[in-house]
Amino acid sequence: MGPVEIKKGVYWVGALDWNIRDFHGYSTPKGTTYNAYLIIDEKITLFDTVKKPFKNDLIESISKIIDPRRIDYLVVNHVEMDHSGSVPEIVELVGPQKVVCSAMGKKALVDHYGLQNWPYHIVETGQTLKLGKKTVSFLETRMLHWPDSMMSYIAEDRLLLSSDGFGQHWATSQRFDDEVDASELFDHAAKYYANILMLFSPVVQKVIAKIDELGLDVDMIAPDHGLIWRRDPAGIIKAYQRWSRQECGAKALVIYDTMWQATERMASAIAEGLKEGGLDFKLLNLKLNHRSDIMTEVLDSRALVLGSATINNGMMPAMADLLSYMKGLRPAGKVGAAFGSYGWSGEAVKLLSEAMREMNITLIGEGVRVRYSPKREDLDKCVELGRQVARAALEAVGPPAKAATKTSGGGKCAQ
Repeated sequence: MGPVEIKKGVYWVGALDWNIRDFHGYSTPKGTTYNAYLIIDEKITLFDTVKKPFKNDLIESISKIIDPRRIDYLVVNHVEMDHSGSVPEIVELVGPQKVVCSAMGKKALVDHYGLQNWPYHIVETGQTLKLGKKTVSFLETRMLHWPDSMMSYIAEDRLLLSSDGFGQHWATSQRFDDEVDASELFDHAAKYYANILMLFSPVVQKVIAKIDELGLDVDMIAPDHGLIWRRDPAGIIKAYQRWSRQECGAKALVIYDTMWQATERMASAIAEGLKEGGLDFKLLNLKLNHRSDIMTEVLDSRALVLGSATINNGMMPAMADLLSYMKGLRPAGKVGAAFGSYGWSGEAVKLLSEAMREMNITLIGEGVRVRYSPKREDLDKCVELGRQVARAALEAVGPPAKAATKTSGGGKCAQ
């Protein structure tokens, strides 16, 4: 795909990856994009590059505007390889006067590529770089989501080049938010947040506060993945504010894996109790739902009810996988409970409860364990567990009582 002018003299020159289906364990059924931006001014400047296999797409797009060797500055907002993978080749081709990055960015570039003799130009928050008619100012966004991360702001265009903030993994022939279905766009943005940035929610809040403090007037946000926000950039900022507070809706997830359907029958009974208790729910079988789609549902769910059959004195492998993934993302402000069936040992419920305690999920009851196939009295216990979870969840609907100050997660939600 060729270049697209997004502001006068500012071009998208990135690449589309239609075929990627997994991004660090996050399912990407509709691909992704690697966005790079070129500013034509007295100092021609390229912001970020693309994943190494797409280097030729980047060079071809730039070549439709100018000879790439005319580029004066290369700004590296983020050193993760989907954005910096082509940096060594671009530096060799272009011979830029400056490679602009944060101090941590320089360290990461040297660590990745072993090249210390590039013309590094180190910047930090509030510093500016004059390109001619346009001026770039920089905002370091450390741990959003790497230590080197930063954003670039073009004041004359009210344009925020937001690196890995405000993105989506979605390959489309369109480049702007007003060219696609808004509901689908925000679904992709929510999945991106839940699976990449949830862990860094306190940092997200600080970055948004810093944008306000610096008085950055933004009417377009251009991220490094997905669509560019030009219709309503304030809308995605508001969504990030809400997601970073981990506000929870009146919704429960019953997430389970079953061997011979005994645990599945228990899940259905728990769902019955949730509904009787006035709480909406979703039943999510781990054989049919990818971990990253489940985490998207976790983003705005108050209650997590986890179920697994016991296998080899432990839990089902898919449940162990989900818990490892979820623990790293540190969802906050949840209530939870455990359930499961077993044949002779029955450790799964205990292990599920321990895992939830480690994630600061407030446990409701001791869980329900059933040997072999559940009988009517067992299913009644499951229904009652659902009612108890519903009561606890509805009492706690709202944002977490106090926003976390570290990326440690935890904390019960208050009304």
